[in-house]
Parts: sequence; C-alpha cells; structure tokens
Amino acid sequence: MACRILIIDDDIELLKMLKKYFTLNAADQYEIITAQNGMEGIDKINAQPDLILLDINMPKIDGIEVCQKIREQVNCPIIFLTARVEEQDIVNGLSAGGDDYILKPFRLKELEARIAAHLKREVRRSHKTNCRFQGELSIDYAAKTVQIQENTLELTRLEYEILAFLSMHPGMVFDKERIYERVCGFDAEGDSRVVTELIRRIRNKLQQYTQTEYIETVWGMGYRWTK
Repeated sequence: MACRILIIDDDIELLKMLKKYFTLNAADQYEIITAQNGMEGIDKINAQPDLILLDINMPKIDGIEVCQKIREQVNCPIIFLTARVEEQDIVNGLSAGGDDYILKPFRLKELEARIAAHLKREVRRSHKTNCRFQGELSIDYAAKTVQIQENTLELTRLEYEILAFLSMHPGMVFDKERIYERVCGFDAEGDSRVVTELIRRIRNKLQQYTQTEYIETVWGMGYRWTK
C-alpha cells in the first residue's frame, strides 16, 4: 500500500514539481496530496497522511502555527521545508511538534531519502511492544507514554523520542550529534544545541514529579540514561 504524503506549501510550482517527481519515480510507493496554504493543509489532515512536508514561511498562518494546530490530531512525522537557518527557528519548529527539517533549495534525492528514513522508522516503532519499569518510572514504547507513579508526562514528539532512545540504552553515553541523528534521521552538527534545549525540557518535566536524575550529563562527552 502506498504511503500518503501531504505537502503544504504556498509555492505552487514547487508543489507541481514534487508531485510530478514522486509520480514519475515512486508512484507505487507514495500517494501525494497537496495544499497551497496552511488552512487548506489543516483541512486535508483528514486524509490521514503517513508523513507531512510543511513549509514554514507561508502567509496568514505559517508552518509553525499549522504544526501546533495539527499535532494533537496527527502522529505522523512532520518535516519542515524552510529557507530559515536561525537556531531559534529550528527550536521553535521542533518544539511545535516537528520531527525534521530540510533547507531550501534541496536536492530531490535527499528529500526522498529523508522521507524514506522517517517512514521506515515509523514501521520499526509500530512493532515495539515492550515496556520499561524503573522504580517509579514506566515507559510504554508501544503507546509512547511515560509515567511517574500515576502521573503522565506531557512530552512533545521529539522529547519522547530522546527519552525513549536514551532509556533503551542505559549506561551508554551518546553525544548531542549522535542523539540528534538517531531521533531525527540525519546528522547536523549545527543543531546539537537543539538537543541541549530538549533535554533541559525533559528534565524539567521529570522534576515536576521526582528528584531522581534519569538523564545524566557526562561532561565533555554527552548524555546517558542512568541504570
């Protein structure tokens, strides 16, 4: 069955190019749905896409706001298409519920590879059925939920992915670049500070219910999940 991709961008020529590219090169793998602005994109999430490509810089309602509005309704990967390179824009996009971003102009093969990597990762995640229990903390990898005693942590998608990744490898040290590559699907040294911000938020949410330090900083090396 073909994976359904929703592309939301106000650049009509780009939409035509992407639809033509995937139709000619991977019609048996992908079904392409397009939206020419944020509001139309919000309306079309009823199509239940498997992945969303979302432009950040759109009039009236930009990609960040679109992401915030739809994230509660969709759990699929969201990849931002952006010409912006400011760190705060990246942080804002990931905090809004985005999973990845690719800079314009991009190579079509790179975009296709990025899409394939995210979709394969979704398949692997859907097969996880195990849970982890560590004292007061429980992680259900199938339901993607984290609880401390009776309290459920409200985590963004990327916050959960980082927590899940580290908890699956207790005692192992991972640098910021490796964590970002693992949870987002690509290596980008310039974005390592985003991981620092996300881990800070995870810790703050954990500290609302426990004093236990589950994520330890190994100075000069990275982070590890405490055993």
